[in-house]
Amino acid sequence: MDLTEKTLETREIFSGRIIKVRVDTVCLPDGQESTREVVEHAGAVAVVALDGDNNIIMVRQYRKPVEMVLTEIPAGTMEKDEDPLLCAKRELREETGFSADHWYKILSYYSAPGFTDECLHLYLATGLTDGEIDLDEDEFVETVHLPLKEAWRMIFAGKIVDGKSIIGIQYAMGRESNNTFSA
Repeated sequence: MDLTEKTLETREIFSGRIIKVRVDTVCLPDGQESTREVVEHAGAVAVVALDGDNNIIMVRQYRKPVEMVLTEIPAGTMEKDEDPLLCAKRELREETGFSADHWYKILSYYSAPGFTDECLHLYLATGLTDGEIDLDEDEFVETVHLPLKEAWRMIFAGKIVDGKSIIGIQYAMGRESNNTFSA
């Protein structure tokens, strides 16, 4: 069975600094018509930064959509046509002040393909060197150094709740307990 939906019409609803929103009229596989609301996003990166003592470098920041301060791995939105690795290096330095000697791409995934085309590229960074934080003028974050096992426990205590951080911490824990994940 062909599950493809053919786009018949696209209407742009909103165009902002980070996202665009459109509504597509589609022809379903059975020939009927429906609509799809789509959030367009340039893509993002996230970094699992581990120091020599197996601490994970995280940031705490207020996230308006959920009205909470979250503890997350460093991350950021890519510029148009930006190389994901270069973006990851920039975001780690800007948000935490750290640079890394070793980079390994863990995976890329769609964050919520039911409504957005955002693709997130997840990296492991090791061989860290501390430096100066260089936040955007509208960005307010605290850097947090957590033992990896404490970050793992925080997931199950409901204290780390965003997907990219959960995936990144799970990867790091698997890497620690099973050398087949080593980078």
